[in-house]
Amino acid sequence: MNDETRQKLVPAVENAALILRLLVSSGRPMGATTIARETGLNVSSAFNILRTLAHERLISFDATDKTYAPGMGLLEFVTPLLGANPAELIRPLLNDIAQRHQVMIALWQITETDRVVLIDRFTPERVVQAVISRNSRLPVFSGAIGRCYAAAMGLDKAQTRAGYEAVRWQSEPGFDAYWQDVQTARETRTAFDHGQLFRGLEIVASLARDADGTPRFGMSSITITGQHDAESLKAVAVSLADAANQIERGVFGRPNNT
Repeated sequence: MNDETRQKLVPAVENAALILRLLVSSGRPMGATTIARETGLNVSSAFNILRTLAHERLISFDATDKTYAPGMGLLEFVTPLLGANPAELIRPLLNDIAQRHQVMIALWQITETDRVVLIDRFTPERVVQAVISRNSRLPVFSGAIGRCYAAAMGLDKAQTRAGYEAVRWQSEPGFDAYWQDVQTARETRTAFDHGQLFRGLEIVASLARDADGTPRFGMSSITITGQHDAESLKAVAVSLADAANQIERGVFGRPNNT
C-alpha cells in the first residue's frame, strides 16, 4: 500500500474492521482487554470502538460475562451476498489488481476433471496483452497455476510428475525445476512460469481453496515477456496471494492460517 492510499484511510474504521474480523474468526465471545491485546489497540480505544459497534448492533455485549460477540446487525450486510455467484464477488478484487499493476488477470475455475477453465479476465486500458478466449481449458498442472495446485493438494513427487507429464509445454522447464517450484509454492502460495507453458508469456499465479482445502479458483497474471521486471512480477504475486486469502475467508469461510 503506497503512502497516498494510506493517507486516505481512517484509523478508527480500520480498527473497527480489525475488531470485527477478530470476533468473527475467534468463534468465541471475548472481553475488551483480550480484544485490545490481540488487536494491538490500547484498552480505551478498543472499548470506545466496541461500544459503538454494539450500539450499531454489529456486535452483541453480554453484561453478565462482560464479553463481546458478532451481532445480528452483521446479517444486514451479509444476507445480500449469500446467494451471489462466488465469481461475482471476486471480480472487483481482481479488477483492482489488474488496474493497480497494469497486468491482465485471468480467473480460472478448477474442475473435478483436473482441468482449469477460464471464466473471466480483467484488462487495464492501453496495455498490449495476450488474448486468451473465455472457456479455454488447460490441464490443471499447467503453468504457474499447476505448480500452485500441486502444492495446495500436498501431492508427492510421483503424483506431481504424472500431472506434469500430461501438460503440453512449449518450452519444457524439466520436472526437477517444476518440482522445486512446487516446494516454493507450498511456502509462498504463489508460482511463476517464465515462457515455459507459452513462449513469450510471463505467468504469475495463486489459487483459492474452499473450507475443505480443495482448490476452487486459480488467479493468474499473464503478460508479454519484458513488459514487467522481476520486482514488479513479485509484487503481482503478493497481491494475488493476498486476494486468494481474502477469497478463502470471505467466500468460502476458510479459517486463517490453514
